[in-house]
Amino acid sequence: MSRLMSVASGPYAPPVPARELTAISADGARLHVEMHGPVDDTAAPAVVLAHGWTCSTAFWAAQIRELAAEHRVIAYDQRGHGRSPASPACGTEALADDLEAVLRATLAPGEKAVIAGHSMGGMTVMAAAARPGFREHAGAVLLCSTGSSRLVAESTVVPLRPGRLRTWLTKRILGSRAPLGPVTPIARAILKYGTMGPGSARHMVEACARIVHACPRKVRYVWSQVLDLLDLDHGVRELAVPTAVVVGTADRLTPPVHARSLAAALPHCLGVTELPGLGHMTPIEAPELVTGKIRELVTTYTRAETRTQADTYPQADTDTQVKEGA
Repeated sequence: MSRLMSVASGPYAPPVPARELTAISADGARLHVEMHGPVDDTAAPAVVLAHGWTCSTAFWAAQIRELAAEHRVIAYDQRGHGRSPASPACGTEALADDLEAVLRATLAPGEKAVIAGHSMGGMTVMAAAARPGFREHAGAVLLCSTGSSRLVAESTVVPLRPGRLRTWLTKRILGSRAPLGPVTPIARAILKYGTMGPGSARHMVEACARIVHACPRKVRYVWSQVLDLLDLDHGVRELAVPTAVVVGTADRLTPPVHARSLAAALPHCLGVTELPGLGHMTPIEAPELVTGKIRELVTTYTRAETRTQADTYPQADTDTQVKEGA
């Protein structure tokens, strides 16, 4: 995603990464990865950020800015999003492959990290929960505004009673092939209604609108079809690491019913934090709280990890490509 499509200043302006690299997924898909903070200090705890549908690494700007002072922060663009090229393969297995590739490219063998996923990023974590590469590196997880199944049926974007009509209309809206066009006042109002709480500040809405509108139309449509058919309930039961859940009470895309279902199914749930009046974009709407949750998980579950394999830590530069499985 061009930085021209992001806000230019303030807490939501994308920070300049200390290092960039390309991770290669199992099917050859190229993934843009950014590393922030003290990237050569293997004693600094690692945090991995996975963004959601139609977003990019820019979505995590506020968290990166605060965490990078003392953490190695790793953020990547999901395939087809941001600066990661689109790929013919789209599905939950591809999402899991990609996360494993990023973990392998950026962390030393056996090194633990806190992994935070928002929306489709949380679904990525669930899809990868049983993978050896995920289990090797996941010390704790934060799931923000996400769900494991019945996304369209449970969505309240269309203000009707639950049922076939609401589900049909929601599917048509979320799966629309129409271009989003420029970020106009009307576009901001629509995006705010669908994805953010009614009290969201203008600069928050502007940041989200610029990120979402930068997503290619074809990519937005293809991944909407994946989310429509999503069923990762089995992945939730496999997510055995300590996991915290955050949701906004005004989330229309993944309402609190999803967070409560996750909490009931997770083997080691640390609890659900419901944020009054907030919508789907919790890392942008409540940046301090989400950052604080990540810090808590780092302190409790990964900071004490001893890193004895510093010499194996990837020293990648802007031209480095790391092939998964190589």
